Amino acid sequence: MSTPVIEVRDVTKVYGQGETVVNALRETNLTVEQGDYVAIMGQSGSGKSTLMNILGCLDVPTDGRYFLDGTDVSGLSERQLSILRNRKIGFIFQSFNLIPRMTALANVELPLAYGGVKAAERRRRARAALDLVGLSERTGHEPNELSGGQQQRVAVARALATAPSLLLADEPTGNLDSKSTLDVLDVLDQLSASGRTIVLITHEDEVAKRSKRVIRLVDGEIVEDRRQ
Repeated sequence: MSTPVIEVRDVTKVYGQGETVVNALRETNLTVEQGDYVAIMGQSGSGKSTLMNILGCLDVPTDGRYFLDGTDVSGLSERQLSILRNRKIGFIFQSFNLIPRMTALANVELPLAYGGVKAAERRRRARAALDLVGLSERTGHEPNELSGGQQQRVAVARALATAPSLLLADEPTGNLDSKSTLDVLDVLDQLSASGRTIVLITHEDEVAKRSKRVIRLVDGEIVEDRRQ
């Protein structure tokens, strides 16, 4: 059996103390195998952003354990967490987070530069990633010369450049019109078909429909986990 990409065991996350205590997650268990495509849904305050932050190693559980690609994240230092994030996780955010005055190619190269990859290899991998998302003709364009959908596809390419074990997408179509949304979802479908592991947070049924599995959170607990 291959190691699951994500294994969350009895994870609890508590914020504040005394009367202001908030149980953002309660004894949550979740396993995501390689190649799965999971949509996490829930109202505001359901705990989905907390879960996303823990899965992305941006936050640590109050209790319980989280294994990312077999690594127990619980005991890692800030520096170890940041190395793990750079190598194992590709992030896609609602607001693209591209650097203005830098070309699409340079934006995609960034995480590779942080990871210490040499310039020629960086360029090769960034071009390949842009090719994957259908933007090989746009490598020299800056973000303001691209549509919203194209900018988000550059962000997807940047997330892919490090060949991560996990793609984490937080409301990836939240800022897009309907055509751009379809373009980005088509790219995610292709990545899923090629065996990538994708976890996305969304509150849109149309987006969740594309996934292989839907998980619904209410008040910090998983109330539904179904294949589709």
